[in-house]
Amino acid sequence: MVKISQSRSQILDLLSSIPDPEIPVVNIIEMGMVRDVILTEDGCDVILMPTYNGCPAMAQIEADILVLLKREQIAPAKVTIVLDPAWTTDWMTEEAKEKLRNYGIAPPLHSSCNSDQFARNTIRCPICNSVQTSLVSRFGSTPCKSLYRCDSCFEPFEYFKCH
Repeated sequence: MVKISQSRSQILDLLSSIPDPEIPVVNIIEMGMVRDVILTEDGCDVILMPTYNGCPAMAQIEADILVLLKREQIAPAKVTIVLDPAWTTDWMTEEAKEKLRNYGIAPPLHSSCNSDQFARNTIRCPICNSVQTSLVSRFGSTPCKSLYRCDSCFEPFEYFKCH
């Protein structure tokens, strides 16, 4: 039998120190990627969900979790990556959305996506707050973001797509 001295809540607090490798201003807890921490007789299991299937950052996040837990003497530890149900922007905290905005990435518009989100011109520029924006590409630097241009300040920016 393994005895882990930290509680589930304490481990979640520790995990909040791990930034998203692709967007370092937000952490994996704020993004809703950590779905659970399970403490059993066999150790600690962190249930992790990618924001996008095929997310290239998952290997780095898993490694960061295991290094952190080992450093904090939380062992044995493992990470279980789950894909069902699919991650949704509903799981992002309001703090994460504000951090994205301050970083220059327009956060998701709402908690649930409508299929016509690209047809509406309601994506606010995170730089000047204008709604006069244009979709440049449905995919930005990562599949979970789209590339926009502000028609007021002319700056390009990314929009974190609802899904």
